[in-house]
Amino acid sequence: MKKIAIFASGSGTNAENIAKFFSDSSIAEVCALLTNNPKAGALGRMERLGVPAFTFTNREFADGTAILAKLSEFDVDLIVLAGFMNMISAPLLAAFPQRIVNIHPALLPLYGGKGMYGQHVHEAVVAHHETETGITIHYINERYDEGEIIFQARCPVLPDDTPDEVAAKVHLLEYRYYPEVIEKVLLSLPPRLDS
Repeated sequence: MKKIAIFASGSGTNAENIAKFFSDSSIAEVCALLTNNPKAGALGRMERLGVPAFTFTNREFADGTAILAKLSEFDVDLIVLAGFMNMISAPLLAAFPQRIVNIHPALLPLYGGKGMYGQHVHEAVVAHHETETGITIHYINERYDEGEIIFQARCPVLPDDTPDEVAAKVHLLEYRYYPEVIEKVLLSLPPRLDS
């Protein structure tokens, strides 16, 4: 059984959706949630699902030692980012090469980079009169939103769509595809060298 750790900073709707998807899976389970936000809605969602949750400081995240120890304790195979707002630290990248995935609410390379997250993305899509947008699931590297793309899905943007209406369409794509793509990534993972 593969082990997934979810990193989240916000309300946790994607984290909850992923945990529910794998709750009766024979392939993988969500074994832990880690967050840099002690007030994250994701904490309550994971508690209700019986998933252990842990908070950490930005200093602990940059250093990596305590977080890597926690991930090792749970024998984590894959890190999944679900609304996690920090740049992934060098120690985590080194310990989990091509084993950290993220979802971005636009069709990268469009509307990516520092400061482009959540509602900021949808507002930019509307302001630029795009006719479509969507999601990008990608591996993480040392730069925001520039890791290898795994999967994209698209939805139309109508001329009178508001940013909130665009967000609703994008969220439907996230909930539908992110768990399925995570499962495919897990199935393709080679055994960890240290396991």
